[in-house]
Amino acid sequence: MTQFVIRRLILSVFIILGVSVIVFMLMHMAPGDPVRVVAGLDAPPEVVEAIRQEWGFDQPLYTQYLRWLRRAARLDFGRSAITGETVAYSIMSRLPNTIKLNLSAYAFALLVGIPLGIVSALKHYSTVDYVATVGALVGISMPSFWLGLILIIIFSVNLGWLPSFGAGTLAHYVLPTLALGTAQVALLMRVSRSSMLEVMQKDYIRTARSKGLGERLVIYKHMLKNAAIPVVTVIGFRLAYVVGGSVIIETVFSWPGIGRLAVNSLHSRDYFVTQGVVFLSSLCIVLVNLLVDVSYAFLDPRVRYS
Repeated sequence: MTQFVIRRLILSVFIILGVSVIVFMLMHMAPGDPVRVVAGLDAPPEVVEAIRQEWGFDQPLYTQYLRWLRRAARLDFGRSAITGETVAYSIMSRLPNTIKLNLSAYAFALLVGIPLGIVSALKHYSTVDYVATVGALVGISMPSFWLGLILIIIFSVNLGWLPSFGAGTLAHYVLPTLALGTAQVALLMRVSRSSMLEVMQKDYIRTARSKGLGERLVIYKHMLKNAAIPVVTVIGFRLAYVVGGSVIIETVFSWPGIGRLAVNSLHSRDYFVTQGVVFLSSLCIVLVNLLVDVSYAFLDPRVRYS
């Protein structure tokens, strides 16, 4: 296990370096000149050239990349060209809002999706199973931004029960959590149901029942643990996008988080902020995938890493 973790960490370093190269090159290939955006369309050429030299854009690409990589290793991504704030401050001041929104959506998905999938599997081909399956199909097919707009129209505009934008009170979390978590509820329900149905057909389940074990003990001790690996994979996959996975919902609800920061920085051609947000999102995906791989060995003792 230790050797596996070490190898995965080394591999993750190379993946992060590869991601940093891709992010850096994509930002330089994007249309438009961020220096001209900051200086203004009517700025004299000497002003534009001075800003270009200050940012290091007059140097070769590989020199710019190495310079940016050295600073990124210290979590120094430069300063916003629009607000003048450091990129690290812009991200960290909005990151808690994004994390809290995503965690509330994941908690909603876990509390509803997994129990619903388990009940649906235990009562498969019943009315409960059919209703849950159809509901999951609708939930996973529904675009989150469309659901968010429908929730705003119903509960904010027509009924006036809940706020439609901003963050601050618990009431602000309700609509974004429902819009962001509905698809995750449907996904977890379908995965947990399928995994439970597969485990229920295994020989060791029939053996446990033939030994006279109670049904509750069979479910909790033998079924759930062995059915958890696909569910953990899905949860880890969704958690990997905790930084940038709520871009659309944050935009719809004007949520002051990382997703909205990324959209605003793209619109304003804020080069350094966009690059910092994308790199941070990629770093989270790599690290969470590593944690998911390591968790397999604790869930299933049959898993061995040579």
